[in-house]
Amino acid sequence: MSRIHETALVDPAARIADDVEIGAFSLVGPKVTIGPGSRIGPHVVVTGRTTIGENTRIFQFASIGEEPQDKKYAGEDTELIIGDNTTIRELCTFSRGTVQGGGKTIIGNNNWIMACVHIAHDCLLGDNIIMANNASLAGHVTVGDWAILSGYSLIHQFCNVGEHSFTSFASHVNQSIPPYVTVSGEKARAKGVNTEGLKRRGYTPEQIQQVRRAYKVLYRSGLRLEEARERLEEMAADHAEVRPLVEFLDTTEKSFIR
Repeated sequence: MSRIHETALVDPAARIADDVEIGAFSLVGPKVTIGPGSRIGPHVVVTGRTTIGENTRIFQFASIGEEPQDKKYAGEDTELIIGDNTTIRELCTFSRGTVQGGGKTIIGNNNWIMACVHIAHDCLLGDNIIMANNASLAGHVTVGDWAILSGYSLIHQFCNVGEHSFTSFASHVNQSIPPYVTVSGEKARAKGVNTEGLKRRGYTPEQIQQVRRAYKVLYRSGLRLEEARERLEEMAADHAEVRPLVEFLDTTEKSFIR
């Protein structure tokens, strides 16, 4: 049986798994779905067409699934989707999507999202991402698997944060970040490869060496972008770990930090 505090306001139309916990004074709207094993702390608002997966924990004073902060929004029935096994700490604010942006904000599985994080409308997050305290995503941002955004990192709208990338404390990012790349600074600049993260995720020394070589091609070779892309394509034929960089160059629509 769901463990719902007597002071919580849960709309009868909400779809709540039998073992979900909902804390005191929380509010759950009629279009909300919450999967098995999830726990909603006290003073949490979950509203809109919001789906929360299994074994996800949301701490106190979070606002989940509220209307997007976009003047074009006109009450459309857009969505927020949160996957499984994600931790969402205190005072986080996650917005639903907009029609213009595809209608969905999506947050994947196994993510660790610390206090006061803002995820704006139409953002698309992969899996195993860490966002530290006060990191913020503007609208339409994409974040790849295993990315780490340190505290107070700010990501401009429409940026693409590549998989396994890393932003240092208080990085101001107004261009996309390629996979594997570490950036830092008030105007974020590339500083190297996230080698420590790759080691933790099981990359071999040879694989990490190939990523470093690919980084040098993109950042230190002096090649024009198209020439660098061709060189990376050649490397990717023999080293699969280089392929994400090629795919990033092929798909990113916003200028990237170089």
